[in-house]
Amino acid sequence: MSRPRIVIVGAGFAGYRTARTLSRLTRHQADIVLLNPTDYFLYLPLLPQVAAGILEPRRVSVSLSGTLPRVRLVLGEADGIDLDGRTVHYTDPEGGEGTLRYDRLVLAAGSVNKLLPIPGVAEHAHGFRGLPEALYLRDHVTRQVELAAAADDRAECAARCTFVVVGAGYTGTEVAAHGQMYTDAQVRRHPMRTGMRPRWMLLDVAERVLPEMDERLSRTAERVLRQRGVDVRMGTSVKEATHDGVLLTDGTTVDTRTLVWCVGVRPDPLVESLGLPMERGRLLVDPHLQVPGRPELFACGDVAAVPDLTKPGQYTPMTAQHAWRHGKVCAENVAASLGIGGQRRAYRHRDMGFVVDLGGAKAAANPLGVPMSGPAAGAVTRGYHLAAMPGNRVRVAADWLLDAVLPRQAVQLGLVRSWSVPLESASPEVARVPGRPDAGSAGSAGSAGGPGRTEPAERRQGGEPAKARPGEEPAKSQPGGESAKGQPGGEPAKGQPGGEPAKGQPGGDPAKAQPGGEPARKHPGRPGADGASGKRHRTSESARPRPAHAPGTSRKAAEPSAAPKPSTGARRSEAPGGTRSSGRTRSPGAPAPTRSAGPPADPGPEPPPNQPPPGPDIAPGPVKRTDGPAVEGDS
Repeated sequence: MSRPRIVIVGAGFAGYRTARTLSRLTRHQADIVLLNPTDYFLYLPLLPQVAAGILEPRRVSVSLSGTLPRVRLVLGEADGIDLDGRTVHYTDPEGGEGTLRYDRLVLAAGSVNKLLPIPGVAEHAHGFRGLPEALYLRDHVTRQVELAAAADDRAECAARCTFVVVGAGYTGTEVAAHGQMYTDAQVRRHPMRTGMRPRWMLLDVAERVLPEMDERLSRTAERVLRQRGVDVRMGTSVKEATHDGVLLTDGTTVDTRTLVWCVGVRPDPLVESLGLPMERGRLLVDPHLQVPGRPELFACGDVAAVPDLTKPGQYTPMTAQHAWRHGKVCAENVAASLGIGGQRRAYRHRDMGFVVDLGGAKAAANPLGVPMSGPAAGAVTRGYHLAAMPGNRVRVAADWLLDAVLPRQAVQLGLVRSWSVPLESASPEVARVPGRPDAGSAGSAGSAGGPGRTEPAERRQGGEPAKARPGEEPAKSQPGGESAKGQPGGEPAKGQPGGEPAKGQPGGDPAKAQPGGEPARKHPGRPGADGASGKRHRTSESARPRPAHAPGTSRKAAEPSAAPKPSTGARRSEAPGGTRSSGRTRSPGAPAPTRSAGPPADPGPEPPPNQPPPGPDIAPGPVKRTDGPAVEGDS
């Protein structure tokens, strides 16, 4: 008799705890499959310290395969669930597709940035939900301070060293607190004009900082922020965002190049495609975290509306603390439903208190309801994080010790570009890359990079031909291949600033198919500006309307506007028996690569008139963000 299969979608606080508890309870009596876009669990509460240069990114990233024994990890993003067929369809990081069969399904997909209909926010703001966004923010802030120190114009200097954070919840407060300390330390090495220093602004429509916490802790946090020079403005939000600044709701215009969006989160749009009862975007479940009428379906974390038994008529808030506890109860109930361990019980919690790290030795905390501030609260906060982390404790403690005795390294690595971390992305834990279809429009108007921000694509003339035949190397800018020239991480395009001169240009070799050059190779039909197809990203509700569709249908089938995606590799499907079928096909209508015929002509003294001019070298754009009404959740 085959063992039952349990599929867990998402490896956040709820999904990770579910997988770890099930691994202990089932003891090889069930197959546990964890579907997640990344191979690590991200400890979100310490992400502001990554942006401030205190912790290295791997310190807050816990390996899934290294800490979850007897759990099979499948890298991919779920984009469709067939409830009647009991299958989950997913897309892997390289664009391949697969299907997972399940006997029990646990939805723990987490949350994404919450957008508001404020002009310019989607184009000029960036969220703070994943490692790519934290790395981009650290690079961007470092770059702005360095440019401000070198600027001759006083107004430009002031705009570049002004940073606006929208949302005074846990994340926004910690980002502003750590950011002010980071930039103050940076300007000590890069002095700016006399009388000028970095300026951080914290905005929120709420009446006070940290509205979720006790009022005494809220006053403590606001006092610490103001003592450091943070401009805290409550009851104020952003009315409009532009490339050069933001217009506030009180009529004030602030010149800035940085807008950080921390107004809250909303549930992952995946659960909306199921056609099941919802509560403000969350899937309704009973106190046992089970979907009514679907005994094989469980949900926990930010995507689940779990009844709060301590407050009848209400649901547990979208916080990491609740998600972590949901995971343990969900795992026990799943195992009990299969009769392989665990005891079925309802979710009931007791508030253990909250902690907020304000940088240095300052913090605000109320463990077990006891309000604390100052160094004592700082010690409790860091002790709590070390105890809560499922791994990397020694490394985190070592980084804290080094930060206390050594200066921080303020360098910009340039690994994440502005258009790689758009605010409207439904997968903030994964940065967009040129090998995905949506990256072709990432730099156009309406994208996160801002109007007119494009990345130079590989030259069609004078460049090397793409390799697309089976058995050969992958084409450049295709998944698994070398990055396209002129793309982030690749060599500069020929004819671009900093690159080799284009063939056929003065000082370079003659262009192919130009007088004196080799015949040009025609590219096979490739979609998008970068000529690559890859993983499809789910866009947010504000970016495009989601058509209504029947329960159990996949989101891919419900999106008529999505163009058919050419095959980029082997398609994988999993049958109940575990067999796999694979095949490699060429996209329909794509002609085989051919070489133009004809002998080369004599080289001419001047470049051909139709040769495209060198494209601009676009630097990553600024981060800009905006705030809105009440925070829906802040995990």
